[in-house]
Amino acid sequence: MNRDISSIRRDYQFEDLLENSSPNDPMELFDAWLETAIKSCPEDPTAMILSTVDADQKPHARVVLLKQRKEEGFSFFTNYDSDKGEQLAQNHNACLTFFWPSLSRQIRIEGIVKKVSRKVSEEYFASRPKGSQLAAAASNQSQPVSSRDSLHKAFNELEEQYTDSTIECPINWGGYILEAQYIEFWQGRPSRLHDRLSYKFTNNNWSRARLAP
Repeated sequence: MNRDISSIRRDYQFEDLLENSSPNDPMELFDAWLETAIKSCPEDPTAMILSTVDADQKPHARVVLLKQRKEEGFSFFTNYDSDKGEQLAQNHNACLTFFWPSLSRQIRIEGIVKKVSRKVSEEYFASRPKGSQLAAAASNQSQPVSSRDSLHKAFNELEEQYTDSTIECPINWGGYILEAQYIEFWQGRPSRLHDRLSYKFTNNNWSRARLAP
């Protein structure tokens, strides 16, 4: 690359993130920020980076979509035999990162991941568009495929098979929920004097601290 990328920057301007206007429960703040993002960021406001670590302690990251936010935590759905599924089976620690550039906001959530119940997975699968159901059933996620045509062929065969019938949730497909132990809210501010509020869950309570930018 011949272009100088070191000079690419912008000054962040949005709102302050202050203790006296932030709740003691980080879930309340998360819900408020997500609601603002949904209203203000039409393109994938629920997109988040899922970071995992494999058996060799090597980190991996990819973008997935948040599909449920319950009291227990944050849920996404995928193929259990995928790379991320294997990594989560080897190491239950994971991190979720949300970034909304137009709001100059980021949220980082660290915690333990476990599978949701089969009932929850089946209920969510049934709510998906049929095309998404077919894709989940047709794809051996993360495995090599001979060509794009072979993937289309598998999809089309399933589409014909299930023309007038219901597609059952594949046994190797379902949800995970991350139970948060640490949540950090980052609000971009001018001159890189960003606001950072961290919440740590210990002894069944959340404690809050301000971090230097």
